[in-house]
Amino acid sequence: MTDRPSTPLLDTVDVPADLRKLKPEDLRQFADELRAEMISAVGTTGGHLGSGLGVVELTTALHYVFDTPRDQIVWDVGHQCYPHKIITGRRDRIRTLRTGGGLSGFTKRSESEYDPFGAAHSSTSISAALGFAIANKLKDQPGRLATATTLQHAEVARINGEELMRLLSADPGAGQAVMNSFATLINTQYTVPETRVRVREVVRAAPASASEKKLASGEMGSLQLNLYRISLWLKSPKPYLMLVGFAMFLGLWYYASEVWKLPRFKEMPGPTVVFKEWFNPDPVYGLSVYEPEYYKHIWHSVRRVAKAFFLATVLGVSLGLFLGWSKKFREYIFPVFETLRPIPILAWVPLAILMFTLTESSVIFLTFLASFFATALNTMLGVQSIDESYTRAAACLGANKWQVFRQIIIPGSLPFVFTGLQISVGVAWFSLVAAEMVSGQYGLGYVINTAYTDVKYPTIVIGMITLGAVGYSTSALVRILGDHLMQWRVRELALGAQ
Repeated sequence: MTDRPSTPLLDTVDVPADLRKLKPEDLRQFADELRAEMISAVGTTGGHLGSGLGVVELTTALHYVFDTPRDQIVWDVGHQCYPHKIITGRRDRIRTLRTGGGLSGFTKRSESEYDPFGAAHSSTSISAALGFAIANKLKDQPGRLATATTLQHAEVARINGEELMRLLSADPGAGQAVMNSFATLINTQYTVPETRVRVREVVRAAPASASEKKLASGEMGSLQLNLYRISLWLKSPKPYLMLVGFAMFLGLWYYASEVWKLPRFKEMPGPTVVFKEWFNPDPVYGLSVYEPEYYKHIWHSVRRVAKAFFLATVLGVSLGLFLGWSKKFREYIFPVFETLRPIPILAWVPLAILMFTLTESSVIFLTFLASFFATALNTMLGVQSIDESYTRAAACLGANKWQVFRQIIIPGSLPFVFTGLQISVGVAWFSLVAAEMVSGQYGLGYVINTAYTDVKYPTIVIGMITLGAVGYSTSALVRILGDHLMQWRVRELALGAQ
């Protein structure tokens, strides 16, 4: 096929800037002429015809919409670039394709500024386009775009790390050369800015205490590390501000109930009466720190909360992970979940008594409910907050669904999970008090309810303060455990801040 087609519109376009001068209604004719020119050229030289035919309209649209070459177009399959070459100043040489000294059959950086990436067959454009986008962001050029054009049927390339290392170790000489080249690339392309190096040198040059030197060298044991953290906490203003807060609260309570005797507080026992009763070896109302029964009530409440919290954590985290991970599972379960979640704990009391013959079981069930809903909801939100690019990257590297779930979904949701657990242990204490008031025989909720019935007002306040102190301690334990298990999160935030 040697006869050249008639292309009046294509003849006016030498570079994409000329194309952008055409009216939108002329683009259909332009695409037809471009297709005819490509068929004629390939009929002369030979080449991959089908790949280019499939992207004629796309090529026209890309160069018409984007400001090429300022906006960079990355082709995944080089065989698709024939129309691209025709309208980027290489039409006069298009019939030299696949000939000595002629145009390359693929995109070629040395051939044109419109070819930012030397594509061959497939699977490299995504990473290349991402590299261009990151480079433009680092150079503070957000207007420059990177378009990854991947139309030919091809799977995304997957890197088998173990196989790669096996190949490198099979030929030590070649493997060492590859690793040396990679190390050189890292050193030259990803060096720390000189200003940051100077800042770090200044920090390192600053005098350090013996504890700080041990910490930096890794010689500090677990106990020493915890003691060091406590010493830092004591040196900070946090504990003293906490004490000031408690002092202000006690002072306000004292003046409102015992000095000023405000209308709403005059019947309330003041701190003097409460603390005298609380620490009295012979309490007037029968409950103080000297009475074994006091610790028996605390033990029953703690044991119930521990059981309920354990069940809520196991079931709530499991349900939340699957609600966030599986869209179909969420469509079935989440409407039911959201219907049950707003029901108050007291509304469940009659059903709990009917379902569980033992009083202890009904109390644990009622304590479990609110904790379960808080845990499951926060876990689901944690899964949904994970950037989808992480799961896509893992799939590209060959990870199966179980590996993605175990190594990305579970760790990625942990910040939300532990936030939910802190809320969960708090609402567990709320629910426990309501359950023990209704059907308990021992526990802090039972103490508060019984004291109100018997008009033992100081005992009510003692039960409330004890409940708050124990609840605060359990919440702090969950927070400490979360911080310990998520040290990677601290490192990630620190690197992000840099």
